[in-house]
Amino acid sequence: MVKWLERCWRGVCCCWSAASTHFKKENMGDSTGVNDLPATTPAHRKVTTVVIGVGNRGKNYARYAEQFPDLLQVVGVAEPREHVRHFMQKKHSIPQQHCYTGWQSLAAEEKLADCAIIATQDQQHFGPAVALAKKGYHILLEKPMAVTAEDCCSIYKACKDAGVILAVCHVLRYYPPAKKLKELIDSGIIGEVVNINHTEPVGFWHFAHSFVRGNWRNTKKSTFSLLAKCCHDVDLIAYWMGNKKCTKMSSFGSLHHFRQEKKPAGGGTRCLQCPVEATCPYSAKKIYLDPAPERPRWPMSVVCDIEDAPGGYLQKLKEAIDTGPYGKCVYETDNDVCDNQVVNFEFIDGSTATLTMVAFSERICARKTEVYGTMGQLVWDDGKGHEIHHFDFLSKKSKVYTCEKNNAAEGWGHSGADYFLMEAFVKAVAQDDSRWILSGPEVSLETHLLTFAAEESRITGTIIKPNEDPRWMA
Repeated sequence: MVKWLERCWRGVCCCWSAASTHFKKENMGDSTGVNDLPATTPAHRKVTTVVIGVGNRGKNYARYAEQFPDLLQVVGVAEPREHVRHFMQKKHSIPQQHCYTGWQSLAAEEKLADCAIIATQDQQHFGPAVALAKKGYHILLEKPMAVTAEDCCSIYKACKDAGVILAVCHVLRYYPPAKKLKELIDSGIIGEVVNINHTEPVGFWHFAHSFVRGNWRNTKKSTFSLLAKCCHDVDLIAYWMGNKKCTKMSSFGSLHHFRQEKKPAGGGTRCLQCPVEATCPYSAKKIYLDPAPERPRWPMSVVCDIEDAPGGYLQKLKEAIDTGPYGKCVYETDNDVCDNQVVNFEFIDGSTATLTMVAFSERICARKTEVYGTMGQLVWDDGKGHEIHHFDFLSKKSKVYTCEKNNAAEGWGHSGADYFLMEAFVKAVAQDDSRWILSGPEVSLETHLLTFAAEESRITGTIIKPNEDPRWMA
């Protein structure tokens, strides 16, 4: 492990390796799955933050300061779009001198806050993460960490060298059902885990919005869809498996449907003028205008977020659809990312896991997980609520475990998981105690490297052996 860390510190591309004992104690908790957290919680001090990138994710994380102004205060913003920057300035009463058009200007100033929330586009994570870590900011970094393995290693190194907290936004580690599943696995009620079958159903219109027309449609302009969408899920599988070493991987997938040759006969190039729009489930009119919104809300807020536009929001939204990328025919864009992909894992003890990412589903990101053990099985279906179903082989009895709801998390992204992430990060910074972080630097780097390895397998058609291939091992 020491050699592995040394390679990361030299900025060399690292590979998957088993989590260190230190990491398990500091970030994952003990063998029971309960975090090794302080027995008592010190009084909270107010934490200050700057926000880099004010898209939907940046606004969402900053919401914690609105809900808990005694715990978090936004004191600076870096965002190139003037109207969005002004929105954040007004929302959080940020002084004009602390409103920047880019992260470079902010990084050139003296340190303004305890921490930085970095929610720029994927290809823009590396620069601010490294620069602000070196300035002494604790870092909350939107996933993925970066779009190359080398940059992920460099971010890890910069935060380690600076001695700052790095929390990657693998928000699902903080999600009560995912944590309950981990707790039940670690309790031993299903014996040894033999297989995990995990599915991420992206949703037919959500995929069209984000990965065909949107920011994550093109590998060169963003990154591959498994990294952008499912580094969450690779991370969850590693979490539930106890970060056992992965010894073999394979992956298969393609851009199956959203290609020009699949375009319906007679289709136009833009949805609002298309003669066959009524027969297309991916129509921008159906996604964004049925029913017509009166104010910005996701996903319409991504298409147009100018709420106080002359003539009203709806008119401005229609203009954006009529002229911008979100009104293009899904068969006429420059998208090239997979719309379906599977990843197979084999771990050092012979246990296996399968991850399926598919665009073509009714449900939007309502993940389903089946964990098969030697003494029973566990099933989590996020589309059916915060429940884990357990079947015991010995008694042949079933039991349902229900997670207690937290009203403070209502309305937050990822079914409240974003709230629990922010709660943990703010506590960690306030108390200078990284043990609150479930998605710390070591495990985040390792699961990102697994995701890169999976894509390598898909592209090359080969089985990857992370414990043997020099690209993925120390």
